[in-house]
Amino acid sequence: MLVFDKRSVETKAVQVDAQLSPDDPVWQQGDPVPARALRVTGRLSSAGKGRFYWHGKVAGDVTVPCRRCLADAKVQVQDESHVIFAEADSEEAEDPDVYVLDERSYELDLRPVVREQWLLNVPSYAVCREDCKGICSTCGKDLNEGPCACPESRDSRWDALRRVPTKD
Repeated sequence: MLVFDKRSVETKAVQVDAQLSPDDPVWQQGDPVPARALRVTGRLSSAGKGRFYWHGKVAGDVTVPCRRCLADAKVQVQDESHVIFAEADSEEAEDPDVYVLDERSYELDLRPVVREQWLLNVPSYAVCREDCKGICSTCGKDLNEGPCACPESRDSRWDALRRVPTKD
């Protein structure tokens, strides 16, 4: 469970040990959605009237395209977060690092925070394996499957350097 009654958290801290499903409505189109449910753990506590503090961890796997060959690359993502929540009418609400709560709501939903922390930690670039050879820039063949049939292309701008004798 990632939605909590604010009134109960004000009186006693809550241990968070939940999962966020890849098909949860918090995910938006274009988000790198986790391969399976995210593990969310931590502690949610009161930090004064109308303020809350969450110290937690988010862990899961994501599949993103390899930056060299475009095959699927599985990446493990982990993050430890420290988050402050404050009601809209408080001084802290102006701070861009503070999550603003609706003072009319009795619930505190951690899902948008978990989503944001996930998005900040999913790598923009990943490789399927360290020795990935990528794809041919001419024909697009995956060079991990073997060489392509394209003739070797030479950039004529380097010809002058190729003619310089080497000292061996």
